[in-house]
Amino acid sequence: MDFKLIAAAIGILFVFIYAFGSGIWVSSSPGWYSTLNRPSWQPPSAFIGLIWPYNFAVLGIASYQVSRSLTRIENVTWLVFFGLSIAAALTWAYQFYVPHNFLYASLALTSAALLTLPMLLLTFRASLAMGLLLVPYQIWVAIAASLAWGYLAKN
Repeated sequence: MDFKLIAAAIGILFVFIYAFGSGIWVSSSPGWYSTLNRPSWQPPSAFIGLIWPYNFAVLGIASYQVSRSLTRIENVTWLVFFGLSIAAALTWAYQFYVPHNFLYASLALTSAALLTLPMLLLTFRASLAMGLLLVPYQIWVAIAASLAWGYLAKN
């Protein structure tokens, strides 16, 4: 089987794992979340409801585009950083919503934000347009990491 097709399939599978995994923990205790003191820079819930579908769609498209445009080693590198960033983001979701450990959640989401930087650079290498489409994801993960630290400080 073609390596590029396998790389694209793995990237798209990662997107589904990311979306499904985060949804499990984020919805685990909705009443608890509404009692938290929120950082003043938190965007409205409607924005959050719009940015995640966009992010997941762009990540899926980027997985395909990167697999088609980059070398094998670049593909593997992109997938490794993507997988690690997903693991960190899912760690955030679990730590924040299940044991409510804001410190570990903040560290995990900061790690996710840092791990997405090499992905973004490689995506730009694959396609300028795809890189530009992925910039909002990078910005959102950085904002989300700052929010995690804000929740730690306020709660």
